[in-house]
Amino acid sequence: MKKLHVIKIGGNVIDEPKELEKFLSDFSRISDLKILVHGGGKVATELAKRLGIEQELVNGRRITDAETLKVTTMVYAGLINKQIVAALQSKKCNAIGLSGADANTINASKRKVKDIDYGFVGDIESSGVNVEMISVFLENDITPVFSAITHNGEGQLLNTNADTIASALAVALSKKYDVQLNYCFEKKGVLRDVEDDGSVINIITQNSYKDLLSEGVIFKGMIPKLDNAFDAIRNGVSAVMIAHSKDLITITNGNGNTGTKLIA
Repeated sequence: MKKLHVIKIGGNVIDEPKELEKFLSDFSRISDLKILVHGGGKVATELAKRLGIEQELVNGRRITDAETLKVTTMVYAGLINKQIVAALQSKKCNAIGLSGADANTINASKRKVKDIDYGFVGDIESSGVNVEMISVFLENDITPVFSAITHNGEGQLLNTNADTIASALAVALSKKYDVQLNYCFEKKGVLRDVEDDGSVINIITQNSYKDLLSEGVIFKGMIPKLDNAFDAIRNGVSAVMIAHSKDLITITNGNGNTGTKLIA
């Protein structure tokens, strides 16, 4: 099976031009098949504030009303997605910017209301990922760059957590490729102390994850990231790494004891 890296870039890296430039330069150098997934929460939040649209997050996930959906679509699938694609083209990486609606690549369903109404937020089933269409891009040396927007097949766009998209892509494509899922951001990995960059937890198992949650070591936005990562491991993904964006080449080459590795 061919090696495929599904790489999600997030955190403050998106908002730091020099950091993003370095990351995209490294990304373009990866010789294996690759997919990039990005969010852009801070930019969307700032624009919403300017427009007077109140924002609410619960456990790291954005409540998406109709007005917020307009903002996230403009920022994620528009501005940020095209800036990244343009930068990759300048580095001789032939990329194509996508939302889940484009070429029907990712179909999702609106999250059902339980305790919280998340609004126009999408949840993805493994069958919602169009493996054959995405493979057409990959096999023709075109690198997909996915924004955090999906659709329901009935004309409705949906805001979907970028970590969830990365995980869903990795799981679905693992039927056809040897997939490594990589989450990159501005920290060196999962930290025991968020104020101490040297407190990286190098290995997290499913059991130790439960302990870290109960101790309050892992919280907020890191929870959906790790939930999705362990789901990926249980469903065919060969490896999941969480690391600093500067360490992308190291983790994709499998060299060194860098970042946090998740194991079953």
